[in-house]
Amino acid sequence: MPVNEDNEDRELQRHRPRETAGPSWETAPDGVTEQVRQLSQAQERMQALLDAVMAISRKLELPAVLRQIVRAAMDLVDARYGALGVLNEEGTRVEEFIPLGLNDRERQALADVELPQGRGLLGRLIAHPQPLRVDDVPHHPDAAGFPKGHPPMRTLLGVAISVRGHVYGDLYLAERQDGKPFDDQDEAVVLALAGAAGITVENARLYQQVRSGAEHFQRLLLPRLPDLAPFDAAAVYKPATAPGHHLGGDWYDALLLPDGACAAIIGDVVGHDLTAAAAMAQTRNMLRALLYDRRTPPSLVLDRLDATLHAITDSPVTTACLARLEPDRDRWRLLWSTAGHLPPLVVTADGTARYLYAEPGVPLGVDTSLPRPDHTCPLAPGDTVLLFTDGLVEHPERPLDAGLDAFAALATAHAGLPLDQLCRILAARHPSDGHDDLALLALRTPPTGPGGRHR
Repeated sequence: MPVNEDNEDRELQRHRPRETAGPSWETAPDGVTEQVRQLSQAQERMQALLDAVMAISRKLELPAVLRQIVRAAMDLVDARYGALGVLNEEGTRVEEFIPLGLNDRERQALADVELPQGRGLLGRLIAHPQPLRVDDVPHHPDAAGFPKGHPPMRTLLGVAISVRGHVYGDLYLAERQDGKPFDDQDEAVVLALAGAAGITVENARLYQQVRSGAEHFQRLLLPRLPDLAPFDAAAVYKPATAPGHHLGGDWYDALLLPDGACAAIIGDVVGHDLTAAAAMAQTRNMLRALLYDRRTPPSLVLDRLDATLHAITDSPVTTACLARLEPDRDRWRLLWSTAGHLPPLVVTADGTARYLYAEPGVPLGVDTSLPRPDHTCPLAPGDTVLLFTDGLVEHPERPLDAGLDAFAALATAHAGLPLDQLCRILAARHPSDGHDDLALLALRTPPTGPGGRHR
């Protein structure tokens, strides 16, 4: 019997289970839609909290950490204003106050206002470090009012930040951008951030302690300049600002030799760790002994130092510039040799500057068979010789020549200053970016020549 395909299709359709449309957000009950919306918001807020914790954890410098905590809290609850009050050691009053969110006009209005000391609602949070949420600040019984020029604030959320069980400071947030009071979810997310912030603050404080200890150790390795009369002298050392680079190999030294000349040395051991600092101290001490041995040109002193380092140490590669300032009839003379180091800069009393570019020798620790040449340059009374390391002039985003030009211009602009002031300015305003440690040694010839004649 022939099959009627149309009848068969109709029969299959009749017995096939009917397909029912799945739920859609348009037809879902209002309760389900609200639950999904709340779940989505919770997930977004959790992600924002994780992002905020990561953001504050990336910082190590304490001032930057504190500002980042305030900014992260403001972003989490969409607050217009935020502040962090750091408490004193006793935890009784605000020692430092870090406000964010003020515009230029508001900052100007509060320029002469004393920082909050912890009275009113701020004082309540200090005395009782539980979360504080206020919907009407002006009418709260603990409110102490605002100083003249302070922007109006109606809502407040405050939580304590604890470090090792002690309250370090209080985080304050005011005025949600949508005008609504802070709610339970705001409080919960800021509390969570405050917990992470306490750990970050502790890390930053430990980092600060380690850095201070490293700087102190480094300075102990560097000499206090002796009396180098008739020459004037000053020096400065600054560690790198990059995390983990607080020990370094930059160093300087200066001393009067038995023949009346003044020896000056600047050096840079490769590395930013304890090994580099130890090698720096070892190299400096060896060089002092070699300088006192006999009257020897700088190149031969560097050669003997290189051979000694090769023979009895495993010190890393080191660059150096060794110079002698000595009388030369009615003037002064600079005799110097370099081991792969930057050239000296001579700044005259009338404000001109020139680098003593000359053939450099190889760095120490490379090849003891290669000779290093000596160079000479006449110096007039009142001339300043600057020996420096690359931390003063190198910048990863600029050519070295640009850094050298900027450094020379800075030195020229302040040529008339006493040497200690000149060194401080050069170390503070140098064209580098602080990624490397730096050392600077400055020597100035007397205002008269060796025979007492003025320039």
